[in-house]
Amino acid sequence: MWYNIFGSINTLFIFVSLYGIYAQLNKIWLRSQNGEKHPTDVLSQNQFTVSFLAYFSFFVYGYSIEPFNHYIVWPRLAASLMVAAILFEMWKDRRSGSALSCLILIYASFMLGGVGLALNDTMHDDSKNISTILILAVTVFLAQGYVHQIRLILKSGHTGAVDIRMSQFILLMDISTIAFSCAIGLKESWPLLTLACVSGVTKLVIMYLFHWVKVSSTAKLRRAESY
Repeated sequence: MWYNIFGSINTLFIFVSLYGIYAQLNKIWLRSQNGEKHPTDVLSQNQFTVSFLAYFSFFVYGYSIEPFNHYIVWPRLAASLMVAAILFEMWKDRRSGSALSCLILIYASFMLGGVGLALNDTMHDDSKNISTILILAVTVFLAQGYVHQIRLILKSGHTGAVDIRMSQFILLMDISTIAFSCAIGLKESWPLLTLACVSGVTKLVIMYLFHWVKVSSTAKLRRAESY
């Protein structure tokens, strides 16, 4: 019973987080339409690449465990596609080698993930082991990626193209994922629980920085120095 209740709640908040990701994507589009020179200013390519890998690793993990977890698989696939769209906008804005490398990584991930989904019955144990290792690696990279985003805000004294709604909605998703992980059972879900806890803490810090840039004299000084 708790599995279905928290699974449904988690799915609901994942779709809420999708709105947050869309809000971030829409902010980039609006900045571009308004003639901003760099519509993805201050956005951390590092952080969004790791966010993509986090969603995608959940997608792989969801189809690797028994039973096939529809609550995890399909919403995370949708989130992966939307974060991929943000990284595509970064490539359009920056045209850097690293941005192109991110697009190649995304393409390769979808190709391999699709193969894994199609062959899941014959590769079940391997898929589960690979996805567990991937989630743990992504947890480390996720922490590093969000620290990078935090440092960019602290260094510049402003939030630039960063949209607070994305952090707010993803935090709600993280909280529901923690509850859902407990309902699944820690033996199966501890990788998901670890990643959700790390993600939630970093979202809280970023949300605080939106307040910091408004009230901090240090932030005001750094904004003046950057213009």
